[in-house]
Amino acid sequence: MNEIVVPEIRAAGAVLWRWDSSGKPEVAVVHRPRYDDWTLPKGKQDPGETIPATAAREVREETGFVPVLGRSLGRVRYPVTTMDGRSGQKVVDYYSARVAGGQFVPNDEVDALRWLGPEQAAVLLSRNTDRTVLDAFTALPPDTTTLLLVRHAKAGKRDKWEGDDDLRPLSKNGVKQAAALRELLPLFGPDRVYSAPRVRCTQTVEGLAEDLGVPIREEPVLSEEGYWPHPSDGVGRLLEIAAEGGTPVVCSQGGVIPHVVEHLARSSGAATPALAARKGSLWVLSFTTAGGGAPVLAAADYLASPLPREVTDQS
Repeated sequence: MNEIVVPEIRAAGAVLWRWDSSGKPEVAVVHRPRYDDWTLPKGKQDPGETIPATAAREVREETGFVPVLGRSLGRVRYPVTTMDGRSGQKVVDYYSARVAGGQFVPNDEVDALRWLGPEQAAVLLSRNTDRTVLDAFTALPPDTTTLLLVRHAKAGKRDKWEGDDDLRPLSKNGVKQAAALRELLPLFGPDRVYSAPRVRCTQTVEGLAEDLGVPIREEPVLSEEGYWPHPSDGVGRLLEIAAEGGTPVVCSQGGVIPHVVEHLARSSGAATPALAARKGSLWVLSFTTAGGGAPVLAAADYLASPLPREVTDQS
C-alpha cells in the first residue's frame, strides 16, 4: 500500500530574548508536556496568516510575552507524522524576537518556561534543529538595529495616468497591499516613518504612520530621481537614519532598493537572498554598530509580499 504524504506543514517561531540582571542576553526555552520536550516557542501557521504573524502569535500564546521581531534566523525542515498516521514535512521559519512586556502563565501547550544563557539553553534543548537556530541567533549581537525598507505598493499603470507621475496613486490591489503592510510592519516594532516624495510611496505607509502617531518624513534622495545622480548620498542618508536607532520604516522605489541593499551588503560582506524589490515587498535590514561607529549591515531578509496568499522568501 502506498504511503499517503500530506502537503508540507508551515510553522514559525522565535528565539525570544531579553537582558538578564547583569546585562547579558538570556533566551526562553519552553517545555511541552504533550511531547515532554524542551524547545523554542513555535507553532503552525493559521489560514490567511503571514509567517511573521505566525511567529509573533505563537510566541505570545506559548510564553505570554509580547515579542518584537527582528532578523530571520533561517528555516528548518524535519519529517512528521500526523495524528491519522500520514507522513509529511514540517517547515519552520524562525526569528530573533526581543521581549516587549508580558508574563509567563502555564497553559495547555507549555507548562514551564526557563530563561537561560544561550550555552545553557543549547544543553537543555531536545532537538538539534533548535540548536542550529540558536547558533544563528548567537552569531550576531542580539540588539541589532532593524531598518524596514519597503517598496511602495502597486500603483495604477503609468501609461494610463495623465497627470504628474509623482502624483500617481495606489491601485485597488495596492491599497490592499498597504493595508497588509499596516498589519505586518508593527510586528517588528517600528517607531518612525520615512518616504520618498511620491504619492504612491506615502500612501503605502500613511496608515502605519497614523497608527504610530508620527509624521511621514520625506526623503528626496531615496526617490529614483534623487538617488541616481549621487547614489552615495542616498546610501549615506539611509545609514544616518539607521544610526539614530529605534526601528525606522523607509518607503522607496524599485529602482533604488536593490542597489542600496547590494551596496550595503558588498561593503559589509553580509549575505543576501536574490536582490529583488516587488511592489509591496519588505527588506528587514539588521545593522550592528562596533565601538560607536557607523552602522554596518549584518543581515538582510526579504519578504516578497505582505499578503499571506503570496510566497514569502527569506534568507
